Amino acid sequence: MKRSYLILAGLFVLAVLGGYLFSSGRLNVNLDQYAPPMPGGDFTLQSHKGPVKLSDFRGKVVLIYFGYTYCPDVCPTSLALTSAALKQLNDSELAEIQTLFVSVDPARDTSERLNEYASFFHPNVLGLTGNKSEIDDITKRFGAYYRIPDNVTGENYAVEHSSQTIVVDKGGKIQAVIPHGTAPEAMLLTIREYF
Repeated sequence: MKRSYLILAGLFVLAVLGGYLFSSGRLNVNLDQYAPPMPGGDFTLQSHKGPVKLSDFRGKVVLIYFGYTYCPDVCPTSLALTSAALKQLNDSELAEIQTLFVSVDPARDTSERLNEYASFFHPNVLGLTGNKSEIDDITKRFGAYYRIPDNVTGENYAVEHSSQTIVVDKGGKIQAVIPHGTAPEAMLLTIREYF
């Protein structure tokens, strides 16, 4: 399975390089565009080690990305860009950040599968899952979107989902939204504002 992740990552090197070319500078995403505003707030989901709360990471900047492990292109691209940004942080900076990959496909994404998938991109990425009502609540509160097709049969289906990264400050408040395809350098300019 890790080999398929390596192949996917290799295919997205071009996307990463394209992000470098097309995105630079400070991100200026206006949170007022979300109506009603994203309230955020605490939540509890399952990791491969057991329950995890967002509040467990108070004192750290938290990056939250909603996706799923069977995603063919968008999620691997976003996680590859995030990983490239994380790799540019020094050890003391890395200790001040936590990245959460929240699955919007709980029927297929077990906590074990999420751990293998997320840690492939970077050890700082923690995969989380929950039941549908928990995911519905959290995505709504954090301005994310997903839709699983009606009448799904079998394991072969795609999930529509938003692809932004939410930046939560050390006090647990949503501060910024990083759009899909943002270059690692631009991500770092935003993230470092909240250290």
